[in-house]
Amino acid sequence: MIKTWQRIKNDPKLLKTYFIRERVIQTIRDFFKKGGFHEVFTPIMVPVPSIEPNLEVFETQLRTSQGLKKRAFLISSPEYAHKRLLAAGVGSLFEITRSFRNEEEVSRLHSPEFTILEWYRVNADYKDTMKDFEQLFLEIIGHTEMLYQGQEYDLSLPWPRITVAEAFQRYSSIDTEILLDEKKLIEVGKERGYKVESSTTWEQMFYQIFLNEIETKIRDSHKPTFIYDYPLAQASLSRPKKEDLGFAERFEVFLAGVELGNCFSELTDAEAQHKRFEADKTLRQAQGKLDFPIDEDFVEALRSGMPMSSGIAVGVDRLVMLAADVPSVSDTIFFPDNELFSL
Repeated sequence: MIKTWQRIKNDPKLLKTYFIRERVIQTIRDFFKKGGFHEVFTPIMVPVPSIEPNLEVFETQLRTSQGLKKRAFLISSPEYAHKRLLAAGVGSLFEITRSFRNEEEVSRLHSPEFTILEWYRVNADYKDTMKDFEQLFLEIIGHTEMLYQGQEYDLSLPWPRITVAEAFQRYSSIDTEILLDEKKLIEVGKERGYKVESSTTWEQMFYQIFLNEIETKIRDSHKPTFIYDYPLAQASLSRPKKEDLGFAERFEVFLAGVELGNCFSELTDAEAQHKRFEADKTLRQAQGKLDFPIDEDFVEALRSGMPMSSGIAVGVDRLVMLAADVPSVSDTIFFPDNELFSL
């Protein structure tokens, strides 16, 4: 296999594409500095990682020269550290850092090690973050039209916004009653020919339908689109909607068939958060995933008082991929994982 460094050495013009990352990251920093956000730097190795049931982590061990051994993990996101800082009173903040997720497919959109942007705006909710994302993305692209892989996309504001319930009704003819009922949704999926086993869960069926019937329609619109108000079961760190407790204040933003960001109006109720963590821990155990304790220090930070905030995680590699007009995130990385590990 010819390595990336060898291809660049043979064809230095390739550097133009790889250096787009440098411009994108500088644009991100400038955007948030102008907006009054503090840039923070938080740990990549931690004693307790995110307990998200659908993610698997990398485990390692911290050893001292005196022979002390401590269990340690690489972060899947800096979220817990950021919320401790919010509780401490740091104010609106952002970070560009490395994160790690194990047991995921290695594909044009995924890499076990990746660059993540997270930001939190205090005294704000997820609709404020939608506006932040629109403005940041336009700063990165530089104009209101984008050509990506031969397709033109209209970035003019405002971008379409559609709730999950509206999307299922509009694109899949599935109403809210069926959407939120595990038995009914799985039955509908079975009737439509989706894979159904005795162990199939509501969430698995949700995503089969979403990916095949909804996400494709969003992609074909050639506009960036916010999908918001996810069922509460899919938003373990998100604040429930006051007017409809079956849903949470969460959005994802999609463009060109790519999910670019995942946002919450943050849950600040420590006791409610602890209950969700307990449920997530039980689910992880049932799925046979790596077991570890709940991050009690994080819960204590919430208990001390965290301001109302909205936070989002954004895949920087995907932003660079779109800005560079290349088909895969690995085409923007000097040392991609699929190359390093012959995946």
